Amino acid sequence: MTQATADLYDEFGEALQSLPLQLRSFGRRAAFDGPIRTIRCHEDNALVKTMLATLGDGAVLVVNGLGSLNTALMGDLIAASAVENGWAGVVINGAIRDSVAINGLDLGVKALGTNPRKSAKLGAGEVDVDVSFGGVLFRVGAHLYSDEDGILVER
Repeated sequence: MTQATADLYDEFGEALQSLPLQLRSFGRRAAFDGPIRTIRCHEDNALVKTMLATLGDGAVLVVNGLGSLNTALMGDLIAASAVENGWAGVVINGAIRDSVAINGLDLGVKALGTNPRKSAKLGAGEVDVDVSFGGVLFRVGAHLYSDEDGILVER
């Protein structure tokens, strides 16, 4: 990402959606961007694991975990798989675990918080569907930009 989100917003204004949620940052990539892929799931990370084990080609996975902090939707092993498969970042409306290990990985991660508790592994949820949280619509293929100031998404 060459431009800061503040500069992008100054240039493109209302063509970009700004996520007002104050997500925590993890991983070594403070700034990342890429086309969006999505998952909607609740306290079940099987689809997250499967998706991040596929080639990412610089994409950003947006996971709408419905804001639950009861279980983690990504840990260090799944995050390491994302790095190996070329994902730029992961944005989770939910929790992660193994945050210290994830902070050592070359991946951008934004999440609501952390919880050491594992999630279910049933595969419940939906892949590559429009998801929304914080008043922002995340569409598959739209571009997401993230840095220390926040997240912007193409309309």
